[in-house]
Amino acid sequence: MKILILEDDYILADSLKELLTEENFEVDIAQTPEEAYEKTFHNTYNLYIFDINLPEENGIEVLKNLREADDKTPVIYISALTDIKTIAKAFDIGAEDYIKKPFEIEEFLIRVKAKLKTPLNTVSYKNIEIDTSQNIVKKNGKIVPLGHIQYNILKTLVENKGRIVSKDTLLSFFEQQNDNALRVTIKKIKDKLDIDIKSIRGQGYIIE
Repeated sequence: MKILILEDDYILADSLKELLTEENFEVDIAQTPEEAYEKTFHNTYNLYIFDINLPEENGIEVLKNLREADDKTPVIYISALTDIKTIAKAFDIGAEDYIKKPFEIEEFLIRVKAKLKTPLNTVSYKNIEIDTSQNIVKKNGKIVPLGHIQYNILKTLVENKGRIVSKDTLLSFFEQQNDNALRVTIKKIKDKLDIDIKSIRGQGYIIE
């Protein structure tokens, strides 16, 4: 799970990064809105943790701009602000939660983990989510249409991430088993989702 912290108080940001890293999260820090935009452009995050009161552009405006760019990443605000109108505006734009500074570390971790909890019927890989209850695949929150065979192959590879899935296992999804058909299907999945599926000669395929 990858988190972006937007906080101009570097001591606090660094402390939160250390805390979250100990909990096995991958964390980036941005001290300015410009830094945050740059990082969100080049990376996909599972959660944003934004301060509201920033010197150049407040955290609410940052979130507004991200939402207008169709970025639906969940956001938790941390702020010393207690102005109800400001907090209400943050939720109207799409904030998921709000934690008032100063806060207890235990409460902070509980809130973060609650937002990152993956539903039991969801299998995730980077910025891709597979809803196994509805057989739906999403990339960056947007549905990507896949055929039945493509879906089953992708799901099998993601569920076995880091392990080679044998060619025979993947061919079992075809009515008529054909190596060329498998290669074409793998290529279509790669093109549609822009993911790296490696062919291991004589063994099968793997997603790392």
